[in-house]
Amino acid sequence: MTNIPAPGATPGASTTATGGLSDKGLSAGSIGLLGATVIGISCIAPAYTLTASLGPTVAAVGTQMPGIFLVGFIPMLLVALGYRELNNAMPDAGTSFTWATRAFGPWIGWMGGWGLIVATVVVLSNLAGVAVDFFYLMLAQLFGNPDLADLTSNAVINVLTCLVFMVAACYISYRGMETTKAVQYVLVAFQLVVLVWFSVAALVHFGNGTAFDALGFGAEWFNPFLAPSFSAFAAGVSLSIFIFWGWDVTLTMNEETKNPKTTPGRAATLTVGIIFALYILVAVAALMFSGVGAGDLGLGNEDIQGNVFAALAGPVMGPFAILMSLAVLSSSAASLQSTFVGPARTMLAMGHYKAFPKRFASISPRYKSPGFATLVAGIVAWVFYAVMRVLSTDVLTDTILTLGMMICFYYGVTAFACVWYFRAESFTQTRAFFLKFLAPLVGGVILAVIFATTLYDSMNPDYGSGSNIGGVGLVFLLAMVLFVGGVVLMLLMRRADPAFFQGHTLRKGSSADHA
Repeated sequence: MTNIPAPGATPGASTTATGGLSDKGLSAGSIGLLGATVIGISCIAPAYTLTASLGPTVAAVGTQMPGIFLVGFIPMLLVALGYRELNNAMPDAGTSFTWATRAFGPWIGWMGGWGLIVATVVVLSNLAGVAVDFFYLMLAQLFGNPDLADLTSNAVINVLTCLVFMVAACYISYRGMETTKAVQYVLVAFQLVVLVWFSVAALVHFGNGTAFDALGFGAEWFNPFLAPSFSAFAAGVSLSIFIFWGWDVTLTMNEETKNPKTTPGRAATLTVGIIFALYILVAVAALMFSGVGAGDLGLGNEDIQGNVFAALAGPVMGPFAILMSLAVLSSSAASLQSTFVGPARTMLAMGHYKAFPKRFASISPRYKSPGFATLVAGIVAWVFYAVMRVLSTDVLTDTILTLGMMICFYYGVTAFACVWYFRAESFTQTRAFFLKFLAPLVGGVILAVIFATTLYDSMNPDYGSGSNIGGVGLVFLLAMVLFVGGVVLMLLMRRADPAFFQGHTLRKGSSADHA
């Protein structure tokens, strides 16, 4: 294969023949399989996602929570297989943006990249919010002063503390993958140990008859079709997709990993598998200890649904409850830092291929990281959180539901991009049929159905936290603002610099191309 220069590529960057793909100056070979998997788990942030999603999922589907987690896992696994095939063919830090552009052209590719960026910005704000809550809860537990936990309710203190967390995470991410990896090993190991500890302790309480509202295990919990309605099923799946989201960060690091064609895909699959086993354990243990009622510690209690572990850690873990506060805090902080990897590298790629202003393509000469893009991601995420903190009565629930829609959108676009890009070879051998056609196609269809259903349901003013503007649900309005904002920015970029949109910097093609 002959190397060709990509028009508009960074001077001196090596290029490949795959439609103009080229290197961006990142620190190559700095991450192995273990490091990539740890960062993938960190980005998912199991302690954070579970404390924020167990309650809303039970509210939607009751005891069918494990089954809904299973359904959410299936499209994630199918899409991950498609991602792996795309990465094998085209390892590029732009991932969804780059692959959708190669498959469908610049317009859909740009929106695919936008979907990833806004999803990660939304979750960055959410992560910071949870970190703030558990920071003050930890202080209250540490000093034996419950009033300290109430400081998170003060909007000014909350938003300013959020800013401190955002600045710290942004700084670590700015320093590059080596610093990111070193921080993650300890934080990820700690939260995994505490979550297993919590689950075992909850099961011991059940066995000893000291559980709050003991609920005997039932195999029917794993049957998602027992959900009360299809809308409830869709809402539950959207939430379960949210809790698995983040594994694709392993692929945005593909230009910085050892063996970039294989390591990122293997890390993604390994990450999803580990997280699935952990989630099922915690979900079953929480159900058996708390039940689904509306009592003080019941998972159906609206007062604790936004932050389940804050309520359950004491009764389940006793004097070691502070470890759960530290686990969720470290989970949020670690994920806050590792989640910067995805949007920063997507914006880097979009700047590199002239889909974004050229400034986004800049690399820190010292740390070999996308410095400017990282700073922009941090600023926008903090501003988004500050605005949502004012508009929403339950900022965590509404941003999680919005995030679920954005994830379905850009994962779905990428899954269909896999099907279309490999269309010429999908029926030439069994492996190609299953991994390049069937798996991503089924995963993409599931995500498209969930996206459409959730978008429609979110128009209801009672959806999510019940926050609404003019009788229209805030979740729907927020999703529309994000989508329409993306279209407007895309049109402005097309006018300012049409090179990308004319196919000069990144060309549409398929796996059959031999440039």
